[in-house]
Amino acid sequence: MGIRNEDEVRGKIDETVGKVKEKVGRANADPILEQEGADQRRSGEVEHGFGKARRKVGEALKDVGNKIGR
Repeated sequence: MGIRNEDEVRGKIDETVGKVKEKVGRANADPILEQEGADQRRSGEVEHGFGKARRKVGEALKDVGNKIGR
């Protein structure tokens, strides 16, 4: 596994914070906080996925470069 990039890290943080907000909102019967958490979690999932894809493409390009001797 390669080094995580900024998008992956930020996405994972947003996923985690969003999950916590969802649970706190649910526990306190606060639908606004629960929805805010769900939105943040989903946004984090997208950002994390984008960062992971970007890292994989970068690794693939590096491998190709190494194979052609660059």
